[in-house]
Amino acid sequence: MGSQKPPTPAPIEPEKVPQLALEVIQRAKFPMLATVDGDQPHLRPVSPVRTEGFTVFVANLRAYGKTNQIAVNPKVEICYLDDAHDQVRITGSAEILADPDLLEIIWRDNPLLRRYLGQPDNPSLIIYRIRPTRIRFMREWALEYHDIPIPK
Repeated sequence: MGSQKPPTPAPIEPEKVPQLALEVIQRAKFPMLATVDGDQPHLRPVSPVRTEGFTVFVANLRAYGKTNQIAVNPKVEICYLDDAHDQVRITGSAEILADPDLLEIIWRDNPLLRRYLGQPDNPSLIIYRIRPTRIRFMREWALEYHDIPIPK
């Protein structure tokens, strides 16, 4: 039995990288969100309630562990992995969303929030906006990341 090498991915045209990354975000339904508690990282799947390009919005309940972790250290990373094993890593900062118009849009567009939380002003609910500070894309087995410029 010989060892098999993974296939070498085709080269990617740099101008196509942002679109390829956005397609991964659309296909990957449950990205992983990393936070830090002291010197211990914590990783969990999340279901974003909205994305605007590479800005990701995540719902949270105040009682969850990530609430205190983000309050102490808002630096997070969210990683999308699709069925083809292409990945997008968004390093950024999480902030509590305070825009009432955007909160209303998120509430309107997410039936699960309405079902479980009843009202958009439920004090248990927090929506985090993750603003990217670094965006990277990697095709399966490429073993190198492509940096994507932060949209203005």
